[in-house]
Amino acid sequence: MDERETPRGGDTVYRHRLPVRLWHWANALAVFVMLMSGLMIFNAHPHLYWGQYGANYDHSWLDITPGHLRIGPLTIPTPHLLGVQSGGRTVAFPPWATIPTHYDLAGARQWHFAFAWLLVVPGLCFLLWGLVRRHFWRDLAPGREELTPRHLWHDISDHARLRFPTGEAARRYNILQKIAYGMVIFVLLPGVVLTGLTMSPGMDAAWPWLLHLFGGRPSARSIHFLCAMGLAAFILIHLLMVVLAGPINEVRSMITGRYRLPREKAE
Repeated sequence: MDERETPRGGDTVYRHRLPVRLWHWANALAVFVMLMSGLMIFNAHPHLYWGQYGANYDHSWLDITPGHLRIGPLTIPTPHLLGVQSGGRTVAFPPWATIPTHYDLAGARQWHFAFAWLLVVPGLCFLLWGLVRRHFWRDLAPGREELTPRHLWHDISDHARLRFPTGEAARRYNILQKIAYGMVIFVLLPGVVLTGLTMSPGMDAAWPWLLHLFGGRPSARSIHFLCAMGLAAFILIHLLMVVLAGPINEVRSMITGRYRLPREKAE
């Protein structure tokens, strides 16, 4: 394709820059391991609290007990999914969802802290690159027209009917992608990192402002859990969209950077 021509459906274009691709795969590995090891850590005390204090006899806002999930006044039956038997004890999350697969709090913490470096260091490098090269403003910042209710509803409606962008429009992030990626990069990932630091006594001593920022260690643990579940929900939706949009083309573009624009129906 001549670079001076407007790309059309069927053309192969350069879609993802190398720093984006490197961060994507490093982040994917780190997040998967940290989510699974984090679930094992949660198994040690499957209760969440708000405020400065949280222990067995304090009032919790979330509990996972044998076969049940309680969120505030709402109790949801979860047989064979949450609150299951494993190794002669009841655990909140089943072994297939955790690292290690057997109950091992110390081992889970080692996995969690080791892969935290793979999350934080490449993340800071990507953030710096995105600011310097204006990637966030050029590719992720929504335009005024994109944020109008009419445009948002149009994109939501098209995705619900599996009508994905084609031709030149598929080269750019749509508004739903911009909002989702922006939430991950600027809210959820910083949220899990900062709340994770807040749960460390050593970091509390060095940076006591973290405790004031999140309202105490139990509140930080609750926010940490909510951000982690937000990342898990994003991953599930992201993988579903990749499968529905064409996994070979989508995965290839994140490996090589080259993406074949989907053809219009008329083509």
